[in-house]
Amino acid sequence: MSFKGRAVGLALAVLLMTTAPGMRAAAAADVQWASEQAPASLYDLQTWSLEGEPVDLGRYRGQVALVVNTASKCGLTPQYEGLEALYRDLAPRGFVVLGFPANDFKEQEPGTAAEIREFCTLKFDVTFPLFAKTTVKGEQKSEIYGLLCAELAEPTWNFTKYLVDKHGRVLVRFGPRTAPDDQALRDAILQALAAE
Repeated sequence: MSFKGRAVGLALAVLLMTTAPGMRAAAAADVQWASEQAPASLYDLQTWSLEGEPVDLGRYRGQVALVVNTASKCGLTPQYEGLEALYRDLAPRGFVVLGFPANDFKEQEPGTAAEIREFCTLKFDVTFPLFAKTTVKGEQKSEIYGLLCAELAEPTWNFTKYLVDKHGRVLVRFGPRTAPDDQALRDAILQALAAE
């Protein structure tokens, strides 16, 4: 059985075991798996750091990445803390969180790059990579989100999470309310880390 097949089965089993019966349908709807691994790679793209420096995402090739559209003034903003904890825990095994601040949802990321950096550092001690503010939905979405959303749904809110394998191929999308410490999310990351 393929990695994706095992991961899908495991994620669904964990969701069903850990979710109350009335919530199972909603929790399962919060996860969307790619039907096939697309040939395009996130790691072939370039972007800009939060400080305005060019970044070749190829530097993350060989690592498993969780790509997240972030915001500083959202009810889900405390997820920064969980994302940082996940990053610190799994980074030695080849995992990285890639944060893309976005102002697409009720203008909940209005700050400048300097304000975003200061907020994330002082409030949540964020050390995972943060990139320049970008557009994550609609016709104006960035090339990065165009690739992420090629076969998976666009973000519906801040803190939507896309899991990318070591080759830069998108595996699965987790909705905004999937917390960074969610067991199904962690299991999917661990399976991707174990795969070649």
